[in-house]
Amino acid sequence: MVDPLSQVIAQLRPRTVFTKGISGAGRWGVRYTAFSHPSFSVVTQGRCRLAVDGEAAIDLEAGDFVLLPATPGFVLSGFAPVTPQQINPYVAAAEAREEVRHGVQEGAPDVRLVGGYFEFDSPDAALLVSLLPRLVHVRGVERLSKLVAFVGDEASQARAGRNLVLLRLVEVLLIEALRVAPSEGAPAGLLKGLADERVAGAIRAMHGDAARSWTVPQLAKEAGLSRSAFFDRFQRTVGAPPMEYLQSWRMALAKDLLRRHDLPIDTVAERVGYGSASTFSTAFRRCVGLSPGRYARQNALH
Repeated sequence: MVDPLSQVIAQLRPRTVFTKGISGAGRWGVRYTAFSHPSFSVVTQGRCRLAVDGEAAIDLEAGDFVLLPATPGFVLSGFAPVTPQQINPYVAAAEAREEVRHGVQEGAPDVRLVGGYFEFDSPDAALLVSLLPRLVHVRGVERLSKLVAFVGDEASQARAGRNLVLLRLVEVLLIEALRVAPSEGAPAGLLKGLADERVAGAIRAMHGDAARSWTVPQLAKEAGLSRSAFFDRFQRTVGAPPMEYLQSWRMALAKDLLRRHDLPIDTVAERVGYGSASTFSTAFRRCVGLSPGRYARQNALH
């Protein structure tokens, strides 16, 4: 069976950049400004509070896992009132310390976390990330804690094959976090769409055969709904009309083909569901702002 979530994660092409330990004791609080990279953390000991901009504050405890696909600004703190210390995440990431200690520097910490961030190597990262929740908070899933430990251990070593192992570990970490994330109350997006049995059928159909000339009635049939009911339900759960979602996915595939493979434009057009190179080129230019040929020359991976 086609797995759209795995396809989106693979298309994002994550790669690990950085991990470190974080601890705090006494009265402490830090405010990180918005960061352009996705980040994650797991609490390994104690408790603390996380307040992500635009979201309700949550109390974290040992075993909790947090994923921020776009990492907006946030405050991490203990539970005593405090004016948070401002931290630039780009500067903090460049520091080589194995663990950062906040608050009282001596003695046992009140909380200890392992955190990290990675980059997405996809030119469509912003588009694909928009399909994911802003904040994923998972409690008590031991597999995630183990995966973070594996990522941290691998990132700290210079073993042969390190980059490939990290790539696979981060892909598994993302998929595991997103598939166990609560779907109830989730914002419109891919996870909410996949949690809806009817809408998920249409999403799997689109991902399974992006080259097919899909129509809304055909997709409604895959979902087992009338055309109007399907259109409304898809837009409400995914956050975009079905054909807009399909075009976005096709363009993400097309960009990847153009960057990574030396293929004729008509071959790329056929693979992503366009009947001719001219039709594809018109759609691509409208969405991307460049012709497919120019995009390929400017973004080819060597």
